Amino acid sequence: MVSVDLLKQYAFFKGFDEGDLKKLSGFASEESFKAGAQVYKKGDPAKKLYLVEEGKIVMVMESYMGTARPPMQVTVDIVTKGDAMGWSAVVEPYAYTLGARCIDDSKAIAFDAEKLRALLTQDSAFGFKFMHATARVIATRLTHTQIILVGERGLSTLTEM
Repeated sequence: MVSVDLLKQYAFFKGFDEGDLKKLSGFASEESFKAGAQVYKKGDPAKKLYLVEEGKIVMVMESYMGTARPPMQVTVDIVTKGDAMGWSAVVEPYAYTLGARCIDDSKAIAFDAEKLRALLTQDSAFGFKFMHATARVIATRLTHTQIILVGERGLSTLTEM
């Protein structure tokens, strides 16, 4: 169980009241990861949503360049203190869309996905607030992905000349 006071520190929960956070604290736990640890891989069942307490975690996607080459990992984002990751825990088909690997020793608050989804279903007002916060995370991740894609396209155009 994680304290309500700890949850209040996260921008993800902006607009949530004490009662909302108390509902969440009952099925939240703290997890620690060593540098180099794989938190999850793309395609894994999304069993947890995370809020990073400390450390740095890279969000990566694999880019396949043909059968003769191994897949290349592309960093889409780096999540640090205060950031959320693992939004797939509340969005069907409940499978992670990116991989997450720690580049520093890291600590995160983990929310059990099944219990979280049950709460979102039972309390529609709470569910709306939570999914709004989740949409902000998805939008930010999409923006970072677009920036990387534009950068890659620009680089490939320059190297073709």
